[in-house]
Amino acid sequence: MAEHDLTRLRVLVEGIVQGVGFRPFVYQLARRLELAGSVCNDTAGVTIEIEGPAAQTDLFLQRLQTEPPPLARITAFSHQPLPPTGETGFAIRHSRAADSVRIQVAPDTFVCADCRRELFDPADRRFRYPFINCTNCGPRYTIVTGIPYDRPVTTMAGFVMCAACQGEYDDPASRRFHAQPNACPTCGPRLSLLDEQGTPLSVDDPLAAAVAALRQGRILAVKGLGGYHLAVDAANAAAVAELRRRKRRDEKPFALMAAELTAVRRLVVCSDLEARLLEGPERPIVLLAKRPDHGLAAQVAPHNRYFGIMLPYTPLHYLLLERHFPALVMTSANLSDEPIAYRDEEVRDRLAGIADLFLGHDRPIETRTDDSIARTIAGRPLLLRRSRGYVPGTLRLPRSQPAVLAVGAELKSVFCLTRGDQAFLSQHIGDLQNLEVYDSLVAAIAHLRRILEIEPELIAHDLHPDYLSTRFAREQSDLPVIGVQHHHAHLAGCLAEHRVEEPAIGVIFDGLGYGSDGGLWGGEFLVGDLQRFERVGHFRTVPLPGGDLAARQPWRMALSHLLDACDGELPPLACFDAVAAEELALVRQAIGRRLNAPPVSSCGRLFDAVAALLGLRSYCSFEGQAAMELEMRAETGALPPYPYELSLQDGLLVFDSRPLIRALVDAVLGGEAVSRSAGRFHQTLADLIATTCENLRERTGLNRVVLTGGVFQNVLLTELADLRLTRAGFQVLSHSLVPPNDGGIALGQAVVAARQPLG
Repeated sequence: MAEHDLTRLRVLVEGIVQGVGFRPFVYQLARRLELAGSVCNDTAGVTIEIEGPAAQTDLFLQRLQTEPPPLARITAFSHQPLPPTGETGFAIRHSRAADSVRIQVAPDTFVCADCRRELFDPADRRFRYPFINCTNCGPRYTIVTGIPYDRPVTTMAGFVMCAACQGEYDDPASRRFHAQPNACPTCGPRLSLLDEQGTPLSVDDPLAAAVAALRQGRILAVKGLGGYHLAVDAANAAAVAELRRRKRRDEKPFALMAAELTAVRRLVVCSDLEARLLEGPERPIVLLAKRPDHGLAAQVAPHNRYFGIMLPYTPLHYLLLERHFPALVMTSANLSDEPIAYRDEEVRDRLAGIADLFLGHDRPIETRTDDSIARTIAGRPLLLRRSRGYVPGTLRLPRSQPAVLAVGAELKSVFCLTRGDQAFLSQHIGDLQNLEVYDSLVAAIAHLRRILEIEPELIAHDLHPDYLSTRFAREQSDLPVIGVQHHHAHLAGCLAEHRVEEPAIGVIFDGLGYGSDGGLWGGEFLVGDLQRFERVGHFRTVPLPGGDLAARQPWRMALSHLLDACDGELPPLACFDAVAAEELALVRQAIGRRLNAPPVSSCGRLFDAVAALLGLRSYCSFEGQAAMELEMRAETGALPPYPYELSLQDGLLVFDSRPLIRALVDAVLGGEAVSRSAGRFHQTLADLIATTCENLRERTGLNRVVLTGGVFQNVLLTELADLRLTRAGFQVLSHSLVPPNDGGIALGQAVVAARQPLG
């Protein structure tokens, strides 16, 4: 063909395009279309040069965008003409550096269908090999140590491929072409079984021995993608109870893993949407309604209508569950409030006295990453914890902005890095209430900055002066530091998730956040956008007796609300029966004198108070337990709300909860069923939200409402509020890809800080 009949293009592709089979896909596509050129990875993504007839190059560009590999995600695509060279053949070239650093690293993903078939095929050389993977599946983020994504900068660097694996790795036609974790039983990682002291056991088949131990009711520590799980047979009540005792986890639900969707549906009710969530490549834990005849130990998820359940996402998981158990408890390997254990050299010490055996292997984990958690609300998925499988995937911002590091809040710690119009939320770090979790945050920030090669221009943090994340931000003296109000960050995070820059009415209900006036907020109505906000309404403030202790002892908030609503009189309610008379008197005195009892406008603490008043929970063993049980017990359907007052005070709409509390007490003393009272409380808040937003629409002209904050993890309240607002003609925005709790704070901090003037 004459040179003037040829077209040559340089194509630049950005996004998740490394380690996902993108180059072999390009190679095979170019070969099918008889095009010449080359493809290579660089620190910008993938660069392609393509040459051939214009009709064929146009078809190439079209298919490149519409038929990428399953794990690829293209976020930017451009091409420019080049002079034809008359080149023949198409080649995959070695990785190289690029001037513009736009690399993205793929999240870890579940083992694909092709690898699963090979895993259970006796004729395959990887039959029952626990580390089978290909370019379409397997570990990514948790093994990456640097970029561009090549084997030498992963934790597979120490495993030299055998001739057969190397042949696959070098063959562009192979499903394992440049699959960086590629391995087989000859050359790859191997399982090992250790006793409780960490001494290797001499067993022919570590996997079979581990399964036998689980059948005997023993507690097994299992090394996964981003850390260790503690596993027991979920149908063995004694084993589950012993795990609770050793882990010091009294009542918080355990996560489960079942072999397949059919097995899941024997345990829970699972809609098509929930099934798609379960079976997606991210493999999150999904909260699903229990079946009455599930057959699992009651202590898996006590006082809860839901199981948190996931499907296997590694070959090892499939092998553990194969025809053996209805489900396994698969809970993070740690003590309460500690980060998940992930390094082999420390795990034995950290899990001493908890695990009976350790099923490990010799492929190191570079990055600690816990499981993601999701549920469905109002017919759409909602991430409650965005971690393994999703991180470090990108979120598109409304527009390009300066590079920001936002360090989040204190609970459910997550940080955010931005580059252009992309935001990268980190994996779940934990609650920043001890030094080990703080050290994990610092290490994770350094790692993600390194592999994404992002140099922040400023740092954003919460206004609370005592948060460890705030301390970290202020110690970075080489960069400008901007504080962002907690509830404004919630509002901005939801707006940013929807790529909305225009102002909205924000309904932000959570536990506590440091207000711009120095007070403690938590039941807030704001009007604002991604740059600024105005507080336009809030819950009536009541004392928070004992500070943080009140969240663990809901009777304290019940006492505070009763004293506020009932003129100092205490009605004869059972919520104080378990409280020593001396302690009750001391706390009552502290409330009266405002000693360690700051005023709060918290919706989360109102949930705690109501749960205690209804006799559901006076003491909590984990964060949010009282509110969760209140939701679990609530009757649904058309129930009348309790009375409340909404008044204008100093220009702010104030929700007065005193009539609600008095009516609730009368209902309890009058014998109203707990489920009905709980349902009426939810109806009251939904009515309050709709009424307040209608009032604010009249004042501001705004018709868009954002529902955010940790309280909106509550399915019943969210769906009631969404329905009421939609019927009233509002456009309702709520979360899906970003948690409504403090795990989404960092995104809001990042977009707000980028829009503030410096200097």
